[in-house]
Amino acid sequence: MGLKILHSADWHLGSPFAGFDDSQRALLKQEQQSIPGKTAQLCRREKCDLMLLAGDIFDGEPARETVEALKKALSECGARVFITPGNHDFCAPGSLWLEESWPENVHIFKTDTIEAVELPEKNLRVYGAGFPARFCPALLEGFAAKDDGRTNLMVVHGNPTQPSSPYNPILPAQIAQSGLSYLALGHIHQASGLLTAGGTAYAWPGCAMGRGFGERGQTGAYLGRITEAGVQLDC
Repeated sequence: MGLKILHSADWHLGSPFAGFDDSQRALLKQEQQSIPGKTAQLCRREKCDLMLLAGDIFDGEPARETVEALKKALSECGARVFITPGNHDFCAPGSLWLEESWPENVHIFKTDTIEAVELPEKNLRVYGAGFPARFCPALLEGFAAKDDGRTNLMVVHGNPTQPSSPYNPILPAQIAQSGLSYLALGHIHQASGLLTAGGTAYAWPGCAMGRGFGERGQTGAYLGRITEAGVQLDC
């Protein structure tokens, strides 16, 4: 069967929805607040092993009820959760990722040094790093996963479309040399589909919900299966 994952990013919980009137804004915020619960429900239903959340989960100052709803959803998703802070929810003093107490099944990559979490029971290793500030240099430069027979995944927020981006630019050559089976990305708000560089599969799912009329197209989350034969993704 292999490893089953749910990959999502860019929820932007707490977004102000500027440009909408008060009644529209209230409806949009209500719909946005349902994202964690719906994602957790999908994760449980599909019996996923991992949930990979690739940054910008928060945006601005989310309401207390939004934070608590996120904690509840993550604790009930039935999977190990790995979160990497992005440019909108970077991990600096005062960050919710640092100040809040998160469920035991949740791991947050809190620094810009790539960290590995070992899951020997699944013959798996999950890498990640987070934005320490709004801008972040290239995190994957010179990175190579440990080659010991375990499946290697990474979750990170970054820009694979602009080599000069200030938001963790990620080059195809860096992905190809990484030795990862799958690189779970966030930041770009339209879904990429499954891409490959060298022997590494990678993708970004787009934002879970558009914040304005300019954010259209295919977005959401990916369900994935990782086996010895490779990576398969479904929207």
